[in-house]
Amino acid sequence: MSTNKTFGSMLIIAGTTIGAGMLALPLASAGLGFTTATIIMFSIWLLMTYTALLMLEVHQYADQTATLNSLANQLLGRKGQFIASFAVAFLMYSLCAAYIAGGGDQLNNKLNYWIGIEVTAQTSAILFTVVIAAIVSIGTHSVDMVNRALFTLKIIALIVMLSLLAPNVDGGHLVNMPVEKGLIISALPVVFTSFGFHGSIPSVVRYIGMDIKSLRKVMITGSSLPLVIYIFWQIASQGVLSQSDLMESSTLGAFISTLSIMLDNPMVSQSVSIFADLALATSFLGVSLGLFDFIADSFKRDSQKHGRLQTALITFLPPLGFALFYPQGFIMALGFAAIALVILAIFLPVAMVTVQRKQRPTNESEYQVSGGKPALIAATAAGFLIISAQFLQMAGLIPAIS
Repeated sequence: MSTNKTFGSMLIIAGTTIGAGMLALPLASAGLGFTTATIIMFSIWLLMTYTALLMLEVHQYADQTATLNSLANQLLGRKGQFIASFAVAFLMYSLCAAYIAGGGDQLNNKLNYWIGIEVTAQTSAILFTVVIAAIVSIGTHSVDMVNRALFTLKIIALIVMLSLLAPNVDGGHLVNMPVEKGLIISALPVVFTSFGFHGSIPSVVRYIGMDIKSLRKVMITGSSLPLVIYIFWQIASQGVLSQSDLMESSTLGAFISTLSIMLDNPMVSQSVSIFADLALATSFLGVSLGLFDFIADSFKRDSQKHGRLQTALITFLPPLGFALFYPQGFIMALGFAAIALVILAIFLPVAMVTVQRKQRPTNESEYQVSGGKPALIAATAAGFLIISAQFLQMAGLIPAIS
């Protein structure tokens, strides 16, 4: 097994996970205090890594090119396949539309600021989509290579950002307790979606092959890297700003400008802006790669040029159309993203593994995730808790966090 592919796949998982939404984590956990926020992040990381390993257990009995569509059909029948397909399509199309709108807007600003070229928002959105679509259409190897370059730049921007903030960290800010208990439930959907990478797992399995040892390393290391980065980011942001200052920064823009003003350093907002651009690009690459392979499997498109072109059109045209002509639609859809991700990343892996374990008593040569039934029940309960939190927020019964 190529170590090079394993390393690249770890970065695809980490790059998909660490999106621009990471910047909003300090706002989502502002009222929780650092310790409580870290416990919640660690718990959700544990949950998501566990269900990613469940996916590997399912994959070992399937074809190397299988996606969630064919896996669900094989184990859960037509109804399970429909639920899986709907959850994957809904979540990934919503995310892609958001990335196209956000990435197009950021590209527009950069073209104007750096080169002095003024183009319409629609043109920059189309340009951004065409570039990403071209990389994804060539194949996972091209996504791997581009993602490595972007991820390296993203880490450099993050190091610059953290080094500017670190000298101003006040330890007293990090020992704050939650302002109110309801905020713990409110933060769950936001933190949960910050650890979503499961849509990319079939693409990584296809890329690496059915090598369980390498794939376990990819899932555990690839998901651990975002956890470590998130904790450092929380120390820097929650340590610099007081709990009340953070809670008053209702938007990401307000939060970044508060940091810049407090530190009297324009480099803070510049490094945050560069990081956000790169985070959005790597997330879009990972999500659209997962969607591309899912579409190819669902519509039985081959991997020849003509087939890949058709898959690319089905993958990228719907979210581009939404981002251009009906932006409110995908913003509403993103409100349900946590629910779709719970189905995709928790309920489906648990259901498929439960069925598979009944069908195939495991022998010593086959991989089975430890924890047995208690772990499966605990994961399911956590999924219901996250969905309940999302519905309670929508109903206005607990504080909403954007």
